[in-house]
Amino acid sequence: MHAQGERRWPTAVLVRLEELEREITAQAEATREQIAQLTTRLDELGRAAEEVRITRKTLLELPDPQPPAPPAPELPDHPAYQQIMAVLATADAPLRRGRYARRWTWRSRPTTSTTPA
Repeated sequence: MHAQGERRWPTAVLVRLEELEREITAQAEATREQIAQLTTRLDELGRAAEEVRITRKTLLELPDPQPPAPPAPELPDHPAYQQIMAVLATADAPLRRGRYARRWTWRSRPTTSTTPA
């Protein structure tokens, strides 16, 4: 006979309750796995957002970029030019134009007057 307070339920009810318990347990485990995956994804997104914030902050702290330098002028490739540049590069002091080092051109040449004054 049965112990006091214990009652016999039909086997079909007990079997159905065991099935429900297994189903609920399986659903709970699947939900835990989904939560773990979503937590991992949330952490990844949080790290990515932090990296973007740091990058933005760093860029805002950089000085304004300077305009690009103009291209260097093309220099003559003549040997005389190269010799002149070599002399200037090895000079100990700045080179100055001498008093009589004036460059004469057609317009700056003195004119000789052929008409009597």
